[in-house]
Amino acid sequence: MSYRPEFEAALRLLAQASEAMVARGLPRPVLVGGAAAEFYSTSGVTTGDFDLCTPRQAELEEELQGLGFVKPVGPGMATRGWIHPDLALGFEVVAAVPMGGTIDYARIRLVQPIGETALFRVISVEDLIADRMGQYASGTARDRIDQARLLLALHPDADFDYLDKRIREESAGDYGLDAIKD
Repeated sequence: MSYRPEFEAALRLLAQASEAMVARGLPRPVLVGGAAAEFYSTSGVTTGDFDLCTPRQAELEEELQGLGFVKPVGPGMATRGWIHPDLALGFEVVAAVPMGGTIDYARIRLVQPIGETALFRVISVEDLIADRMGQYASGTARDRIDQARLLLALHPDADFDYLDKRIREESAGDYGLDAIKD
């Protein structure tokens, strides 16, 4: 399985923006949400946008503009994010820190896309699965349990103790690892 071409191109742009932030002495943004699910599922789950966390939104948006991203305007363009015209994928800062700061930051991965020297950060697969289960438990996104199961199946080396703890935290104790593990 491989990434869809536009997603792979977007990962490279994210890595370039990330490196530009580091060059300015600022922290790299962290990829979360649906794009993180697409990353960990090798495009088994697909998304139309990249959700990012950074405490330096204005500076990241400057870097995105420098890479050709534009702010959509006009009828039907009610987005808070940025779109790259060649990719039809949006980038949006959704928070200053991933998951309200409840994650173990040592678990954030630093990734180098194929054909790129630049790096980007992505939330851990365990925290992503916990996020999917939290959304499922809220009742607002019932399909997220399927994503959680797929991600776990693709990552059998996940830290089960940490994952169980995080699922319980994100679901207010309603679910644990047993809800998605065969």
